[in-house]
Amino acid sequence: MNLETLKIDTGETTAAQVERDLREAIICLELSPGSRLSEQEIATRMGVSRQPVREALIALGKSKLVEIRPNRGTVVVKISARQMMEARFVREAIEVAVARRASESFDTWTRRKLDGILDRQRAAMEARDHNSFRREDEQFHMAIAEGAGCGLAWNAIADIKAHMDRVCNLQLRNPTSMSNLIMQHEKIVTAIDLKDADTAGNAMYTHLNGILSDLPQIEADNPGLFE
Repeated sequence: MNLETLKIDTGETTAAQVERDLREAIICLELSPGSRLSEQEIATRMGVSRQPVREALIALGKSKLVEIRPNRGTVVVKISARQMMEARFVREAIEVAVARRASESFDTWTRRKLDGILDRQRAAMEARDHNSFRREDEQFHMAIAEGAGCGLAWNAIADIKAHMDRVCNLQLRNPTSMSNLIMQHEKIVTAIDLKDADTAGNAMYTHLNGILSDLPQIEADNPGLFE
């Protein structure tokens, strides 16, 4: 994502798009944990006034992605292993249930959409493009929820998952991780196709918990990014 330009989408407020772009920059680690943010600098780069930037930073503060320090400025919050674990716990509770639901009934059009997502993930893996891979990973999980008729379930976790996404981006810098995640996605899809609720739920559980085994090494390799 390039902070130098900002195109306002129809129907989306300036503040909402600034928030979305800043959130993506934080998740992709373009805005590094611990870095200071300047309202004026962001406004100038994006070609907007300071007010929508201020509103966006307040929203990101509520998501605990930035910390607004009165009279001391705003900083990108360092990655918290504790918050990541909490986000994973909530995702597990919701997405395992969604996977089981998907195996009972799944929209045909969305099922075809999953094949395209997996193809793009394989291409991202070949290109070693971990940012594109992570975005397709998000599309995969969103499609599972939509296909199962549980779109609101995804909305419930979309905000908190950002704390998990930053760690995922670090994990994906290892090409082996991409290959493993694709295989896990394929197992989830196969279980849905077979209408096997137990296997689908277990496959989703394994997928969401895989990051736990990598977390100690990720922290050791990136000590400056964690609190």
